[in-house]
Amino acid sequence: MYALGLRRSFVAQHFLVGEDWGPENDLHSHSYKVEIRLEGQVLNEHGYLVDIVKLEDHLNSLIKRYRDLTLNDLAEFAGLNPSIENFARIFCLTFAAPYESTNVKSLTLRLWEDEIAWAEYIQELK
Repeated sequence: MYALGLRRSFVAQHFLVGEDWGPENDLHSHSYKVEIRLEGQVLNEHGYLVDIVKLEDHLNSLIKRYRDLTLNDLAEFAGLNPSIENFARIFCLTFAAPYESTNVKSLTLRLWEDEIAWAEYIQELK
C-alpha cells in the first residue's frame, strides 16, 4: 500500500451550540492543522499515487474556503454544531470528491484544533 500526505495550518472561528459548554459557546478562534493522507495499491504511469503539486493546490484551495471565517456562518454547517468531528467529516468528504475515480482507495483527514485535540475522518473510495 502506498501513502501520500500533506499538512497545512490555518485559523478559523466558531462557537459551539446545543448545550452549555462554557467559553466554547462564545465565538473563538482555533489555529487548525489539517493532515491529509491518501492511500492506494497502484501508482499511475508517472510513478505517482497522485501528483503532489495538484494535491497541494487542492488542499490550499479548500483551506481558503475556511481561513479566517466563522464556521457557523457557512452553509455546510447549517443545523450542525461546528465541532471538530463535524468539521473533519465535512472537510474530508469535500476533499475526497476529485479522487473517487482514481487509484486512491482511502483518504484520511486529521484535523487538530490545538496542540492536544484532534478528530479524524476516513473515507473509503471506489
